[in-house]
Amino acid sequence: MLNTGLSFTSRTTVSSENTAKAIGSGDMEVFATPAMIALMENAAMLAVAAGLPEGSSTVGSEMNVTHIKPSGLGAEITATAVLTSVEGRKLTFNVGASDSEGMIGEGTHVRYIVDRERFLAKTR
Repeated sequence: MLNTGLSFTSRTTVSSENTAKAIGSGDMEVFATPAMIALMENAAMLAVAAGLPEGSSTVGSEMNVTHIKPSGLGAEITATAVLTSVEGRKLTFNVGASDSEGMIGEGTHVRYIVDRERFLAKTR
């Protein structure tokens, strides 16, 4: 059973591999918005992973975030997801990302609980 309040924090360091220039979302060596979103999704996935039924996983379906400020090479980034709503298979999270100077991004994220085998069968 999944209860609201479950949370997880994922971490990364800004490197040449996760900059806007490397990913192609921009042309500067700052933490890329897609990398921030992926870190937020990772935190949400891990916040609920232990409470899922056998053979289940979650998939992201919606992300509504604002990237507030840049973070340069070497910055330590944390992204935290907090489960705020459980409506059947639909899970809603508040997400936020920070560096040593404070908040760099925030928003909401929706994931759905899926049966792994049935979900993957849709790709064949």
